[in-house]
Amino acid sequence: MSIQEIVKILTDAGIEQNEANTEVKLLIEHFCNMTAVDIIMGKKLDSSKLEKVKEKALYRAKTRIPIQQIIGYGYFMNEKFKVTKDTLIPRDETEFLVRTSSDIINKNNFKKVLDIGTGTGCIACMISKYTPAEVLAIDISLEALQIALDNVTYLGLTKKVLLRKSNLFSNVKEGESFDIIVSNPPYIPIKDKGSIQKEVSFDPDIALYTNDTDGIEYYDKIICQSEKFLNKNGYIAFEIGLGQSDKVKFLFEKYGYKNITITKDLAGIDRVITAQKSK
Repeated sequence: MSIQEIVKILTDAGIEQNEANTEVKLLIEHFCNMTAVDIIMGKKLDSSKLEKVKEKALYRAKTRIPIQQIIGYGYFMNEKFKVTKDTLIPRDETEFLVRTSSDIINKNNFKKVLDIGTGTGCIACMISKYTPAEVLAIDISLEALQIALDNVTYLGLTKKVLLRKSNLFSNVKEGESFDIIVSNPPYIPIKDKGSIQKEVSFDPDIALYTNDTDGIEYYDKIICQSEKFLNKNGYIAFEIGLGQSDKVKFLFEKYGYKNITITKDLAGIDRVITAQKSK
């Protein structure tokens, strides 16, 4: 069994070629303790370990379970993050939220950040890495918070990222306030559950779905409830789903926000929306 044959197992299952190549590299790295450079340099793969890679590739092809859940981690902005079935898998699109938020924080010398629905903690960790700000990262899931703690600890960010269980603002304390609130909230309407990509279905429902028809339930709740926790001239930054930018922009306008800006991802899709508190 060759590496090319293992890649073919994935492509035959409908996984795109470049993605299949990347996933086999991750499997080899994890189960064979070898990198792509090792292979290029002629280091031989142990046949028993390669058989393990084949076994996991077959499992991936059959079930379509994301590779990150099979190996227990994924990469986000070149950092390694532990993931489980209890956390949303970090995806490249979320990098636009981190970078946009970090630019706002650094430009305005902001000190306090609230990350709502932190999951693996990837947003909080990378914002704390790229800015001098401290981040309070909250989530309703204790299981997700445990994974986030592991990631914060692994990256050496325990002095800059604080974790807390909270259902939106339910456990944000009286008197706590923030310069920017950042969130990648659930934004898929529950009615669309049956039509989503198979790999996405393995993410926790609580991190994916809303009860309304447009997927804007949590944007509305966060904007509305943030009033007493967001500092004067503070910002809110959201990741948004396909076709939601106008609806979320309307919510910001409804609640009196100014300087509303929409950022597109590399595919030209509206991916991030930010707005500034006007009073």
